[in-house]
Amino acid sequence: MTNPLLDTLALPRFGEIKPDHVADALDRVLSDHQTVVAKIVETRPTSFDEAWMPLERADAAIGAVWSAVSHLHGVGDTPELRAAYAAGQKRLVENELQVMQNQALFEVLVALTATTGFAELAPADRAAVEHMVRDFTLSGVSLSVEDRARFAELAVELSQLSTAFGNAVLDATDAWSEQVEDECLLAGLSAADKAMFADAAKAKGLSGWLVTLQMPSVNAVLTFADDRGLRERVYTASGTRASDQGPHAGQFDNSSRIAEILARRREAARLLGFPDPVEWSLATKMAPNAGEVLAFLRDLAARAKPAAEQEFATLADYAAKQLGLAELLPWDVTYVSERLREARYAVDEQEVRAYFPVERVVEGWQRLLDRLFGIRMIARPDIAVYHPDACYYDMADEDGTVFAGVYIDLHARSGKRSGAWMAQARPRLNDGNVRRVPVAYLVCNFAPKTDGHPSLLSHKEVVTFLHETGHCLHLLFTEVDRPNIAGISGFEWDAVELPSQLMEDFAWDRAVLREMSGHHATGAPLPDALFDKLIAARHFLSGMFIVRQVEFALFDLLLHLGTMGSDPMEVIEAVREEVAVVRPPSWHRFPHAFTHIFAGGYASGYYSYLWAEVLAADGFQRFAEAGLIDRFTAAKFRKEVLARGASRPAADSYRAFRGRDADPAAMLVRHGLTVDVG
Repeated sequence: MTNPLLDTLALPRFGEIKPDHVADALDRVLSDHQTVVAKIVETRPTSFDEAWMPLERADAAIGAVWSAVSHLHGVGDTPELRAAYAAGQKRLVENELQVMQNQALFEVLVALTATTGFAELAPADRAAVEHMVRDFTLSGVSLSVEDRARFAELAVELSQLSTAFGNAVLDATDAWSEQVEDECLLAGLSAADKAMFADAAKAKGLSGWLVTLQMPSVNAVLTFADDRGLRERVYTASGTRASDQGPHAGQFDNSSRIAEILARRREAARLLGFPDPVEWSLATKMAPNAGEVLAFLRDLAARAKPAAEQEFATLADYAAKQLGLAELLPWDVTYVSERLREARYAVDEQEVRAYFPVERVVEGWQRLLDRLFGIRMIARPDIAVYHPDACYYDMADEDGTVFAGVYIDLHARSGKRSGAWMAQARPRLNDGNVRRVPVAYLVCNFAPKTDGHPSLLSHKEVVTFLHETGHCLHLLFTEVDRPNIAGISGFEWDAVELPSQLMEDFAWDRAVLREMSGHHATGAPLPDALFDKLIAARHFLSGMFIVRQVEFALFDLLLHLGTMGSDPMEVIEAVREEVAVVRPPSWHRFPHAFTHIFAGGYASGYYSYLWAEVLAADGFQRFAEAGLIDRFTAAKFRKEVLARGASRPAADSYRAFRGRDADPAAMLVRHGLTVDVG
């Protein structure tokens, strides 16, 4: 094929894909999709094979094209690719709305659910159609012609605004840097961190060191830099990205985009008959209503805030008495926390990092997956990748059968979106003669290797790696042949963090960490004494962590509910007044770079991290009760949760695994917070 994007049944031909291919590929797959819809509407079939399968095949082709494009946009943005992505995203949204608002197609699918043969279909087949019927309704198919048109306009505009929001954050991140020529300014930082800064300077043709807003750089400065002024400048630049404040005030400002996104979400929700975007969002989630979610969050805050206040007071006291900081300012908190953790538990983060070179972590990760699930990772250097940092593995069961694949891309670089995530490269397909295994992207932003210095991970980054692994396993272990409900697709969003957060807890096991470690100079595994220190410090500042997460979740919900107005800064300040113990300066602009809710899938749903943690904490206890690395328990988790996707409700899958509903107390135990509140 001359256009590599159209080879939709194979893995992406990354070495051949160019921005110019995007529009042509979309021309083909969107035209094919429209032809399929037209035929179904014309012939009005009543069988699953004729009414559903052609639609699924056409959807899968679009998904294959767009997964490659969107992935490249996230890991290697260029002006040309950005333009092609934006134009393509608009076309996709328009096409999806045309399909999902097609009354005749909706009637065909509804009629299919009423046939006698439908009840005899496999549960996953029935669930796939039922989910689609529900999604038709949530896309406005039952609205008047005028309202359908307006809803479609809003959907396109929201897609464009979200893309623009994310682009602004990326541009603001890449725009700021500070050249350092006096090494004394970098006191407290490790040799590996300084090498990272030196490489960044060299890449820009500069001498000395270059501090950037890439996450490894920000984390290094805020955690270890002794120079308070440098910490303040990095905190300021990071905390004012894409806003009306800070060193690039107004240049990438997301203020108007936030207002426009909120206005359009509220209008779209009202068109569908929901009072606000929150209730619209909850229509496809586990939580029954906004009131219950708010009560859950506030109860959690009430339990955690007393501990958080005590923790902050302890930090402030330590800062004043031991570090000479009379006032504990926001850019001091992470630095002082690390110093106090080291003093209290003798945990030296740089010492910990030395035991986690990325290669050893990946090797131990492979052994963990083998011990838990009996799977082997087979490196495939023959598979085309998009950057030297990336690689590809086949995943095989014990009998050698390859059942999935995964691209791994672990290091930060310019043009790559910050954070860590999993995305679908290819869904599982089992259609006639077509057999295709599911494939995932696992992406992180760890410090890159430099000349003479390996990439060393913090324990927190090891946890992050296992978190994204959980998301990958949810996709890769699927046994559902219908892509719209396989893996995480269609899975209730407030349960989607169950596998990821459950996998995190394996990073707190002695044997697992020894397997994932090996000192970069000696190869020695993590010593027992250092592991014991990590365990002792596990719940250090847990209260502050939880109230911070509650702050994000409450801000998201209350902003979308509109009960506190539409000004994001007024809402975040009101939320902080209620739950926060760390109060950023008035010029801080957290909402303006909150991509989770303005450019991601967590709008009116950021609470999902905490909601799903209840399931994850209780679910992990099932492993602990069985001795932790237990094949039977892992097999049951794989069969009842990971393999099932959205073919049944998440609550049913959890009960099938655990034998009961989750115990909320497990989450408090996970954080070391077991004090009752009167």
